[in-house]
Amino acid sequence: MINSILTYLKTPVKAAPLAVFRVLFGSLMLYTTLRFVLQGWVDKYYVQPQFNFKYYGFEFVESLGEYTYLLYVVSFIAALGITLGYKYRLSAILFFLSFTYCELIDKTYYLNHYYFVSIISLLLIFLPANSYFSIDAKKNKRIAFSMIPRYSIFAIQFMLSIVYFYAGLAKINSEWLLEAMPLKIWLPSRYDLPVLGDLFQMEWMHYVMSWSGMLYDLSIPFLLFYKRTRLLAFILVVVFHIMTRVLFPIGIFPYVMICSTLIFFDASFHEKIIRFLRKIFRIKPQQEVSILNWIPTLKNKLIAGFFILFFSFQLIFPFRHLLYPDELFWTEEGYRFSWRVMLMEKGGYVQFKVVNPENGKWFYVENYEFLTEYQQKQMRIQPDFILEFAHYLEDYYKQKGIDDPEIYVNSFIALNGRLSKRYINPDIDLTEFEDTWQHKEWILPFDETIYGF
Repeated sequence: MINSILTYLKTPVKAAPLAVFRVLFGSLMLYTTLRFVLQGWVDKYYVQPQFNFKYYGFEFVESLGEYTYLLYVVSFIAALGITLGYKYRLSAILFFLSFTYCELIDKTYYLNHYYFVSIISLLLIFLPANSYFSIDAKKNKRIAFSMIPRYSIFAIQFMLSIVYFYAGLAKINSEWLLEAMPLKIWLPSRYDLPVLGDLFQMEWMHYVMSWSGMLYDLSIPFLLFYKRTRLLAFILVVVFHIMTRVLFPIGIFPYVMICSTLIFFDASFHEKIIRFLRKIFRIKPQQEVSILNWIPTLKNKLIAGFFILFFSFQLIFPFRHLLYPDELFWTEEGYRFSWRVMLMEKGGYVQFKVVNPENGKWFYVENYEFLTEYQQKQMRIQPDFILEFAHYLEDYYKQKGIDDPEIYVNSFIALNGRLSKRYINPDIDLTEFEDTWQHKEWILPFDETIYGF
């Protein structure tokens, strides 16, 4: 069986699907990079805040302030290089590093599609996406190939399948399927939509949307791989993501997924796209029929090892929440980087109390003096944010003359329409705890069970 899989992955196939994916991905990254700057989000998210919430293990990633614009310039130029297939390997590396660095500056702005962009740009570094329909291939015939090993295309297809299938698995839970939560909260607010606005007021519609969303995510990878259902699957992809874009403000994610799923189509479809682009931009066709065979060199073995480690991580890491006690939606331990997309509605209240242990005097902190509005919103519902901000306050008030201040939290959370419940143990001095992979015992128990993955 292993030999059959290896033979399948090494078999040469036409390079057109990967070339089209490169052009579309690069073009979308050009757009999103430019959009981030023009919308003023670089200034709002990375320049104005005086404090940034760090990802565990990446605390060394510092904000560059005004120099963050330089990272976006690098990202833009690198995205252009990816699109054109010019200095492709260098462009892919620079885009991955610059884009990912920006995302690591502050976890306040974590979104699944930013994570998706980072890991796809990482994959592209190791794929021969410039071997066909690229400036590199035109200038250097030694890297010009019209056929490449199948794994070069399958790697992208498999990553997309993981994203969809794991998103579907995450929806198999009692909140989503049996309570239609949180769609039961969100959909009625879209009463202004023509036709759909009235339907979204109906409870049965909330269940239809919940169940169809789960079934869509679970089935779409298989429908895309199977040739007879591929066109139907793509129509479903377009309808689903356009509907998602209409209902929820999630940026370019719908467009990225729509364009990405084109890679499942046969090479003849992509060759038509390339012929169209050649005609528009008056590019001469690449006449040579050359084949890039997989040869067991040290370089290729190392790349194969990378793919094995990469996909092993992607398959296993999203299930790390199973190692933690209590409810995932409540503690959010293991929630990020697991393709759990819009599964819950949480609202919170958090108030920090600073105590001077020398004289017992205390006071409450005005969070807005340190954090932006969006940072406050995210902090109210995520325990690692609360802990990190407590340590920031500890350092801040040490500089103000309080020796070893104690930080206590008065915190309440409302999950999926429930009445709010106390979230953090108010008698715990959070400065006594550091963020780790271990369970945060200072989070009060949920005392309910949400069944599912």
